[in-house]
Amino acid sequence: MKDKIFYNDSVNLLETHNFTHELQDVTEPHLFREMFDYESVPKTLFNFMHVPMRAAENIWITDTTFRDGQQGSRPFTPDEIVDLYKMMSRLGGKNGLIRQSEFFIYSDSDKEAVRRCQDLGLEFPEVTSWIRATANDFKLVKEMGLKETGILVSCSDYHIFKKMNLTRAQAMDKYLGVVKMALDIGVKPRCHFEDITRADYYGFVVPFASKLKELMDESGIPIKIRCCDTMGYGVTYPGAAMPRSVQGIIYGLKHYAEIPSSLLEWHGHNDFYKVVTNAATAWLYGASAVNCTLLGIGERTGNCPLEAMAMEYCSLRGDSGGMNLEVITEIAEYFEKKMGYEIPPGTPFVGRNFNLTRAGIHADGMMKDKEIYNIFDTEKILGRPPMVAIDSHSGLAGIAFWINAYFKLRGDDMLDKRDPLVSYIKDRVDAEYADGRTTVMSDDELVGLIKEGDGERYLKFVASKN
Repeated sequence: MKDKIFYNDSVNLLETHNFTHELQDVTEPHLFREMFDYESVPKTLFNFMHVPMRAAENIWITDTTFRDGQQGSRPFTPDEIVDLYKMMSRLGGKNGLIRQSEFFIYSDSDKEAVRRCQDLGLEFPEVTSWIRATANDFKLVKEMGLKETGILVSCSDYHIFKKMNLTRAQAMDKYLGVVKMALDIGVKPRCHFEDITRADYYGFVVPFASKLKELMDESGIPIKIRCCDTMGYGVTYPGAAMPRSVQGIIYGLKHYAEIPSSLLEWHGHNDFYKVVTNAATAWLYGASAVNCTLLGIGERTGNCPLEAMAMEYCSLRGDSGGMNLEVITEIAEYFEKKMGYEIPPGTPFVGRNFNLTRAGIHADGMMKDKEIYNIFDTEKILGRPPMVAIDSHSGLAGIAFWINAYFKLRGDDMLDKRDPLVSYIKDRVDAEYADGRTTVMSDDELVGLIKEGDGERYLKFVASKN
């Protein structure tokens, strides 16, 4: 613990640390009924207190696709896990910005996947586990050669009183005993503070975190805290009241419990459409890690999409940090083509409509300059050129753009919307919709029309594409 008064080099001022937060072992659960009455949409309250924004020196992503992600999807096969793990490593790049990946270790299939990923010898993402708090599970972690494991330490009274039938003091004693068990066998604990956005922050969360800090100082083994917004209640509005304030949660763990940024991680769910903003705010206010899943898969509304936070990293830091962002497209294609997973078409970065336009006037703008309607150079960054969908609204510009994009025509080879072949295809498309068609034209249909309209040029287009 710091002295009560000390000089803070980061702000060049004297700071006082004359406060401690003791466990409040209440007899009745504090359920924050003013916010969560259950019979109405949860209320967002404000106390108008603001905490300083101070991002960590280093920020990164951790993954829980093979643990939490699978809980909202079908079980993955070991082959699928190994393939996705390798792609994740390539996406994280040379600097390992996808730092860790979390696995179940219970079934034979789980164990096979873990061993096969370990045998690859990749530095990142590090293979970690999630276990129940039992001696046998810790033994399993040790046997599998894992250096770190997640441990569930539910921290709201909803869980402590209603699910576990414990008091806060009993829960804390139980949790500290489990953490000591991990430390005794030399395994780094990662404490999952479940339901932190409904927990008594100063009456349980901070006192418990302070006890973990004491254990860490005594043992010399780092203890991570994963702040789990289990129900997606976190908000980022300035002056929002606890326990829902994301920035308040992160600031307090750093300032009151003295947990360093490198040991703070945010894990959110998307029940209220806030999962990406909440994760980014955790970064901005001092957490080094945000926990994600590929495509945002997971229980109920899902987790924070890993690909979204890869983009958020680039936006906040000004470069990719060595990530290979084109792998995002490979991962999306693998989910759809190899695993049969249907990505909602409008999903940012990975959905098939993400950089596709239907409006002819937009296509006309993109013919002039793709930057007008494309969010960034998606072909360069994600390996996905912008496309247009051809239907009754596409017009000449849309058809010309589709041909140029599909066949990768460049420079003088590109077709203008006034080209006779474009007019021929538009007439045929218009006839389809005049007969009552309602679906968009498929790529194969459009290729067939090009063959019919100008077979010689079709062969040149194919040669250009290949």
